[in-house]
Amino acid sequence: MNVSELISALDAEFFAGVPDSKLRPLVDYLMDTYGANGPAHMIAANEGSAAALAAGYHLATGKMPLIYLQNSGLGNTINPLLSLLHKEVYAIPCIFVIGWRGEPDLHDEPQHLVQGRLSLPLLETMGVKTMVLTRDATSAEVASWMKQIRPHLEEGGQCALLVRDGALDYPKRKYANAHPLRREDAIARILDAAGDAVIVATTGKTGRELFELREQRGEDHAHDFLTVGSMGHAGAIALGIALHRPQQRVIILDGDGAALMHMGALATIGAAAPPNLIHILLNNEAHESVGGAPTAASTVHFPAVAENLGYHVLPTAQTADELTHALLQLHDARALTFLEVRTAVGSRADLGRPTTTPHENKEALMETLR
Repeated sequence: MNVSELISALDAEFFAGVPDSKLRPLVDYLMDTYGANGPAHMIAANEGSAAALAAGYHLATGKMPLIYLQNSGLGNTINPLLSLLHKEVYAIPCIFVIGWRGEPDLHDEPQHLVQGRLSLPLLETMGVKTMVLTRDATSAEVASWMKQIRPHLEEGGQCALLVRDGALDYPKRKYANAHPLRREDAIARILDAAGDAVIVATTGKTGRELFELREQRGEDHAHDFLTVGSMGHAGAIALGIALHRPQQRVIILDGDGAALMHMGALATIGAAAPPNLIHILLNNEAHESVGGAPTAASTVHFPAVAENLGYHVLPTAQTADELTHALLQLHDARALTFLEVRTAVGSRADLGRPTTTPHENKEALMETLR
């Protein structure tokens, strides 16, 4: 189904959400039509914030907003859905459009399988009327379903379209920035300087590139934790390790979208200030792993934020030489340290995925930490 037909059938005028690969046609359409930060469309830091933005829109206009997200973001949405939007609380009607990772009978990554299996029953348990959108669905069917559930929405209920693979169609939009340094090249230089440090990598392509670089170098993966899900939580995981293994140097490989999603973690890390923790932010100002749509990072001065939260901050690295110089300083760091590295949008077309399971990754790392 063409995205414009879907939006017409849903009769929506305001959109807020977090980009998802299965919803890339929708996100690209919204970017082409409205941009990322205007009154009609906002890319939110996390899915809960998107729900709150939608609530504000309804309070201001009386109209029904549309919230888009990957089903892995349902966890961030549950609190505002049940304690703000729900018809037994403020009764704010909303339409959710949800990319269905881990959908039945389709191969997917292990972190998506449990959530994929539980997405539909979870929505139904929360009272969200749900339609599964398939490749064969038509805009007339969506419009008919919306008419059928209209009384539920008028009572302050919510509905959702659970979007299966390939159900939406729109030409792909090209995303880029002006930074010359490839993220994979930056990670390679970080590995050169890491020694026996434990590395906690954020979700998405950062972890995939770290895994492949270890393979290319003939190294094992026993010093790495790949945060394959739980976007935004790599920093807190690394903090837990650093606090309880104070003799072990720990490096966080974070992303701008992930850091923004749960930015309060920086305050928690800064308050604890473990001297064996190094926080490296690979900032390409994009949700690259799900298509490349922009984050709000272009308006955020991360080093200033980190400094005010208690980190020792190194100058931002924008080139390979600047990164090499910064890594030399990190080698002698004896305090909680923050380094921002500006990177380009893009990765190798043949970038693979980890060939070990999350359980194997966990066991190998725990053996290292023992």
